[in-house]
This record gives sequence, C-alpha cells and structure tokens, in this order.
Amino acid sequence: MPADTNGNGDIFGGWVMAQVDLAGSVIPARYVNGRMATVAVNEFIFKQPVRVGDILSFYGSVTRIGRTSITVQVEVFAERFRAQGRFVKVTEASLTYVAIDDQGRPRPIEKRD
Repeated sequence: MPADTNGNGDIFGGWVMAQVDLAGSVIPARYVNGRMATVAVNEFIFKQPVRVGDILSFYGSVTRIGRTSITVQVEVFAERFRAQGRFVKVTEASLTYVAIDDQGRPRPIEKRD
C-alpha cells in the first residue's frame, strides 16, 4: 500500500523483511511443535524493488535442521501490476529459527520420521 512506500514510491525494505520473516516461519513451525524465535538473518538480498500493486509470492525451503534450530531459505517473486503473468525474483533470504521453551531458552527439536 502507498503508506508502506519510501520516497521513490517503492515498498520499504523493512516491510518486505517482516513479510519474509512471517513466511519463513511457517515451515519450521511444523517441526518445532511449540514456541520459536527468529535468531538470525543470515543473508538478505534485495534484487529488485517491490512496487505498489505488485503481487508477492513467498517460497521457503529448509536448508538445515540442527539440534535446536532450523535454517530456511526464502525466495520472493513479484508479479508486476503492469505486467501480469510476468514474475521477477525481488528478494532472497536465509533465516534461522530456534525452538524455545516457556522461559525463552533453546530446547531440542524432536526428530521426525
């Protein structure tokens, strides 16, 4: 929306980062079975600007599962408002989430079959 734009009329990078964090947390939530927290943004690359009217699609995949943490790669594609049917990668990121207990301390992730 226009309220989320910078002086150039592009969407704020911070808004995109927040959406990437939300999208990236969906996959680890299936493994963690409880509370988790984002502990690291390992890499974040803005490849193209996101413009008002773009439709964004977020794709995530697990790249590593540790004892208490899960690392996820997220790719973001924009379908341009003025060029529907054309998709361009606008952002890619790597984030690490850690399973936490009720006191906020790391806890082991249960192994899945």
